[in-house]
Amino acid sequence: MKKPPHPESRDPQSGSSGELDSDRFVGQTDLTSWRAPLGRWLVGVVRWLSARLGPHASLILTLTAGAVIAAALTYVSAEVYEAVAEADGVAALDHPLLEAAKSVRSPWMDAIATGYTDIAGTIGMPIVAATIMVVLALKRRSWTPVILLLTAAAGSLLMTIVGKHLFGRARPPLADAIPPYEYSPSFPSGHTLNATVIAGVVAYLIILRLESRRGRIVAVLAAGAFAFTVGLSRIYLGHHWFTDVLVAWTLGTVWLVMVITAHRLFLTVKRTPPSSS
Repeated sequence: MKKPPHPESRDPQSGSSGELDSDRFVGQTDLTSWRAPLGRWLVGVVRWLSARLGPHASLILTLTAGAVIAAALTYVSAEVYEAVAEADGVAALDHPLLEAAKSVRSPWMDAIATGYTDIAGTIGMPIVAATIMVVLALKRRSWTPVILLLTAAAGSLLMTIVGKHLFGRARPPLADAIPPYEYSPSFPSGHTLNATVIAGVVAYLIILRLESRRGRIVAVLAAGAFAFTVGLSRIYLGHHWFTDVLVAWTLGTVWLVMVITAHRLFLTVKRTPPSSS
């Protein structure tokens, strides 16, 4: 009796081989091509790790190293913010923007903003991320979406904790905020950071399987719009200062670039497996 085909053979885009074939290109751009000397050096390091630990373990280790760098950048951003605040630079926008937000508030907008910002909160964002992660992992028969999303979320949480612990900035006065109130330190905005990172990684994973240029543009714009509007909602509700949100957007983008770079290294190593000798 003829054996049934292997699950991966039913769908050329699933499994390990499908992952390499389908995720290698974004349009005409080969993600496994590295022109800069630093990129080629990183490929060599990850190939060495992969020969000893395996490709997925090397991906996790690379992402962990990126998370440490991202946490260090959080510390640097806090120091930079203090210098800017002392010079009355971008921080001078904090109070005027809060006042502008208060001037356009209304009961129905307050309710919408509160519900919307909760999507990127400590309950809403994990549910959304976990649902998408499971769907992508099952559909593609790959652990890569799980690793990328879990590590991206963990790095975002680490940056939030480091920033709040090191800086300890007070939130806007409760008299200027809309309940439910929040009492943890204000810098950086965890909601905004989570929204930027998770939406960015999801958009990236979706883009890898989109052949339409228009579809890729829509995915990027949707992720960017979500991160942007979540940040605005934090200012509108009086739960964060503008600079808390601005730094969260910046840190989230940097961490997102690191996650994508780690995945590109993973694909490069899988394309040309290292020798175990």
